[in-house]
Amino acid sequence: MSEEQIKLLLVDDEASLREPLAEYLTRQGFDVREAEDASKARAALLDFTPHLVLLDIMMPGEDGLALCRHLTEARDLPVILLTAKGEATDRIVGLEIGADDYVTKPFEPRELVARIRSVLRRIGKGANNGDAANEAHYEFDGWRLDPLKRRLADPDGTVVPISSAEFRLLVALLEHPGQVMDRDRLLDLVQGREAHLFDRAVDNQVSRLRRKIEEDSRDPKLIQTVWGGGYRLAAEVRRVMPSNG
Repeated sequence: MSEEQIKLLLVDDEASLREPLAEYLTRQGFDVREAEDASKARAALLDFTPHLVLLDIMMPGEDGLALCRHLTEARDLPVILLTAKGEATDRIVGLEIGADDYVTKPFEPRELVARIRSVLRRIGKGANNGDAANEAHYEFDGWRLDPLKRRLADPDGTVVPISSAEFRLLVALLEHPGQVMDRDRLLDLVQGREAHLFDRAVDNQVSRLRRKIEEDSRDPKLIQTVWGGGYRLAAEVRRVMPSNG
């Protein structure tokens, strides 16, 4: 994915930050659309599909966290939160509901660009190189995951929607079947940064994923908790090439 193709939606009610930041990002080669609040962002999404959303948490009306949930769950869009220093709890909640990263205001625009590139590399890793290994699907306990389309199907073939964060968590577990993955390792793989303060974000994403793939999420058989250690995928995983039909 080249930067000339990257579309960004910048959502922030502070024009004094939003407008110069949009100009800077445009000079960096991004295609930037601005929105001053959640309602304007939703309207923009009717005819503009960004590769990534830059989202302020504190906005009048619908706040950034509510919009973040919609973007990650209903639209499967990656999100970088723009937060104030005093919004640590909101940052944690944002990561729990699927945000990919955050930057704290005031921030250096070059740092934000680096974060954008990092998130886009992470979500697009292996998606465009066309080799057989990345075309192969994961099969486990009757389930099938197409990593290119991010399409998860249950044993009956019914597609089960998953968010970007849930997808990355599932891939991390599928890449290490039977291995105990501690929270720091999972967090690094899923969020792309080491941040021990957000252990709970991993736990919440595991709980959400369990509700989708376990017969009984209160008695999980596939994603097992290893007390004091982390989580383990207790299933045999195969990589299979998709059929042409």
